[in-house]
Amino acid sequence: MSSVKITINNQTVHGNTRELLLDQLEQAGFHPEYQCRSGLCGACRCRLQQGEVAQLDALALTGKNEILICRTIPKSDVELVFPYQLRCNEDAEDML
Repeated sequence: MSSVKITINNQTVHGNTRELLLDQLEQAGFHPEYQCRSGLCGACRCRLQQGEVAQLDALALTGKNEILICRTIPKSDVELVFPYQLRCNEDAEDML
């Protein structure tokens, strides 16, 4: 499967199974929090509610059902919950 749905705090965008979630969310116009883009800081941590992902090597600690979007590639449709409201560009709403 190369096309997936990514649901973020109840908003859905289209994604793929090749790119990191952080990159895909930014391409869709969202602005999730992050600092290092390499899995060291943990600033991009969120909860994986549903779906299957490939978590690449990272040093930041994650809890049960938590992922680092800077080091994660979706393998299926995913539902993510961030502990804050994601900012998004106006044109991102056209992609919902």
